[in-house]
Amino acid sequence: MTSRAILVTGSSRGLGRAIATRFAASGDRVAVHHRDSASHAESLVASLPGEGHVVVRADMADAPAVRAMVDEAAAALGGLDVLVNNAGIYGPVDRPHPVFGLDYEQWQQMWRQTLDINLFGAANACWAAAQHMRERGGRIVNVTSRGAFRGEPEQPAYGASKAGMNSMSQSLAVALAPYGIAVAAVAPGYIETDMTTEHLKSERGAAIRAQSPYNRVAQPDEIAAAVHWLASPEAQWASGAIVDLNGASYLRN
Repeated sequence: MTSRAILVTGSSRGLGRAIATRFAASGDRVAVHHRDSASHAESLVASLPGEGHVVVRADMADAPAVRAMVDEAAAALGGLDVLVNNAGIYGPVDRPHPVFGLDYEQWQQMWRQTLDINLFGAANACWAAAQHMRERGGRIVNVTSRGAFRGEPEQPAYGASKAGMNSMSQSLAVALAPYGIAVAAVAPGYIETDMTTEHLKSERGAAIRAQSPYNRVAQPDEIAAAVHWLASPEAQWASGAIVDLNGASYLRN
């Protein structure tokens, strides 16, 4: 397979790191994005197999910065073939935002922060990436969550942001197909990453694992494998799909 140009947002650690590593192992050139973890991003790039990998930075809540970051990645990689929207936030275990628990200003702050990064940041990255893919085709894979379907009563902004990403993915799959751009999403459950460590180590950890009949949560490499396939040339017919990856912890009707 010809080496492709890949941008993975939020890839300095956790799931994004596993995704970036998977693409590099296939011979692709990867732009590793981070917001404030330059040392992690640089160490990852240094460890990736192959050549031509780069580090790019942007706050996903900053619209001009997102566009500049995507353009920088495309310039450094010689174009852009795949965008993986992985960057996102999930409220800390000690800061849930149920309806009855925050004052009105705190409620607005949590929703604005979560949507700015998880949904608007991803949407802006899609727009910017599509400009580079318009003449060459490409793949966009959005990392959403099972929370988009089952609801997140303690973190409603997170669930809503991921539901929005699912809808966006399907809308863009239709809009961008004439340009040879396929768009799909993966909707994982809990993954063992640093973002979920405090949840898994809390008193709720055993209950979280028990949600799956396998009595565990996903490993990053398991999700990365699905993302890698959805971004492959063979997966064009999966455009518009939302792939559930939750170990049977939540089953949609």
